[in-house]
Amino acid sequence: MNIELRFLQKAIEDKNFIVFSYENQKFSHIKPLALKEEQGVFTLETNKNSYNFYKIKKLKILKERF
Repeated sequence: MNIELRFLQKAIEDKNFIVFSYENQKFSHIKPLALKEEQGVFTLETNKNSYNFYKIKKLKILKERF
């Protein structure tokens, strides 16, 4: 398991905000809700959209909670 994937799962459990870049766009203060796996591809479900985990870059877990 990827270390970033494990940190993301922990952020979902603890309800921490995350910051990341996705396809050359930066997203900040996003609420991660669920991480789903379908056919070996992980999908991050958030309050705004769904994202392919493998396209996420520069993932940061914030100390702020929602």
